Amino acid sequence: MDGVNDSLVSEFVLIGLSNSWKMHLFLFWFFFVFYMGIILGNFFVMFTVIVDSHLHSPMYFLLANLSILDLGLSSTTVPKMISDLFTNCNIISFPKCMTQIFFIHVMGGAEMVLLIAMAFDRYTAICKPLRYLTIMSSKMCVSFVVVAWIVGIIHAVSQFVFVINLPFCGPNKVDSFYCDLPRVIKLACVDTYKLEFVIIANSGFISMATFFSLIISYIFILVTVWKRSSGDLSKAFVTLSAHITVVILFFMPCMFLYVWPFPATSPDKYLFIAVFAITPVLNPAIYTLRNKDMRIAMRRLGKRIVGSSGILK
Repeated sequence: MDGVNDSLVSEFVLIGLSNSWKMHLFLFWFFFVFYMGIILGNFFVMFTVIVDSHLHSPMYFLLANLSILDLGLSSTTVPKMISDLFTNCNIISFPKCMTQIFFIHVMGGAEMVLLIAMAFDRYTAICKPLRYLTIMSSKMCVSFVVVAWIVGIIHAVSQFVFVINLPFCGPNKVDSFYCDLPRVIKLACVDTYKLEFVIIANSGFISMATFFSLIISYIFILVTVWKRSSGDLSKAFVTLSAHITVVILFFMPCMFLYVWPFPATSPDKYLFIAVFAITPVLNPAIYTLRNKDMRIAMRRLGKRIVGSSGILK
């Protein structure tokens, strides 16, 4: 990969979040605990949706795929962050840095599309309940997931082809805890002014357009319910509040970084803790603890496990 762009830089130094030893210790345990929660929580959601036939519906099929993407997105950065904090070695090779950038954008782009699919699912369920199963057929759900991955790959490749050919011949310190695309670009030995606009037009526009489309769709759903139920929005708001929370936590850091991708200061690297560590662990909690069907499925699963244990004894 070094030969592709004639780079003299073979590795990058990730500056991270803090130079304090106490803060390093805190961040190590913070990321370790949250990553364990991400693994256990998302695997639990996937396992429950697979084994419980009552959850074999469009909403939970999309939710299981969201768990896959959350697990994949966090795994692109958090394990490396934990390792760096434990070993105090913040070095990442050029190929690994490029690979990290690529998969961050694949997972991120796919998750944006999947969140749109989940919003469409809720719109159909609330506004067109009689046609819900017809519209949200198995074929439609699988199509949503396939399109999400295709869009994620195209989104990543469309930026990656520019970055991989940039010459890196001098500075190699990245002011972040992961290979942050805008900050890696700043280290190139050429003028990246045009490429900055490519990033804004690609990641920035997609983030903003998706975010506002989702918010407008949720407002439309609430207005539709308000008209049909004489002002009672409680049920619809409870249903949508989890989705709105996820959308805000996921998109706000993305818009902050990619709409203004080259700030003088670097607060966005702290905001991206929400994308890589907090949102992926909150999704399982939000969709299980606040969802009646998931709570019932968890109790059924618990009884089956206890029953199996009793038989083995």
